[in-house]
Amino acid sequence: MSRARHLPAVVGLPLAVAAGVAIPLQSRINGALGQTLDDGLAAALVSFGTGLVLMILISLVLPRGRAGLRQLIPAVRERRFPPIYLAAGTIGALFVFSQAITISILGVALFTVAAVMGQTVSGLAVDRVGLGPGGRRSITPMRMIGVTLTVAAVVWAVSPRLCGTGTTAALILPLLLPIAAGILVSFQQAMNGTAAVHYGTPITATLMNFIAGSAVLLVAWLVKLLVAGPPEPLPEEWWYYLGGPMGCVFIGIGALLVRSLGVLLTGLGMIAGQLLGSLALDLVLPTPGTVVVFATVAGPILALGAIILTTLPWNRRLLQRT
Repeated sequence: MSRARHLPAVVGLPLAVAAGVAIPLQSRINGALGQTLDDGLAAALVSFGTGLVLMILISLVLPRGRAGLRQLIPAVRERRFPPIYLAAGTIGALFVFSQAITISILGVALFTVAAVMGQTVSGLAVDRVGLGPGGRRSITPMRMIGVTLTVAAVVWAVSPRLCGTGTTAALILPLLLPIAAGILVSFQQAMNGTAAVHYGTPITATLMNFIAGSAVLLVAWLVKLLVAGPPEPLPEEWWYYLGGPMGCVFIGIGALLVRSLGVLLTGLGMIAGQLLGSLALDLVLPTPGTVVVFATVAGPILALGAIILTTLPWNRRLLQRT
């Protein structure tokens, strides 16, 4: 059985935030690799491919990884969870693909807002239905307030970069893809968490994510190869290949935490980490056009406050008494 259920919020939330910090750094690395290769799809495939190699090694070397592999076929054969959960990694591939084709139109800031809106709303729904391993979690006023404040925090933090993104009418259709990708991320976390429980470890669930995602990206890249030709040669610098291992970290931690925190709170913690990681990158390794103002700093603080509010108990009985 997974140990995620033994993690209290005081331990799980910092882990979720820490995992989220790696996401903007991964995006920066994958973006740089995409520019070097002049092919965003090839960069995504390299990222997933390096992550897959690492997860194969971890699964073979660590005892828990080998134990999870032994549970893989029995779990699928006995239908301990719906077989579609094996394809959870394709959602990650869709998210990367949506980045590749819409960020040039929307910009990173607007893409982030759209994806976060989709993820937070679907996180509420997924927890309410009980798709994750932690079972059903009611939509309480505090959870609604936490979701609203998190979206507001993201909009506030990226607001200095929202200028000049184009007319509203021209952005409606491109916005639909990151919103849809964000909605599906919550389902991916629920599927991974459930699979991890039956494998006995998040290692195997993470491995299956990278297998499914790499397969989808490989097919898409081969089609593009036939149409547009090969990308530029792979770079020699080692840091270009860190995106995949970072993906292993936040996918694995997400699968570990959803049983104890739920899908929504895990997602909110990672979103707060994203904002903190983005702020750190802007301060330490700024890119041309980087703007660090009050909103850039206050947004992550508001997001941290939002996830704390979301953990506070506020049930219907309390509301009735007041």
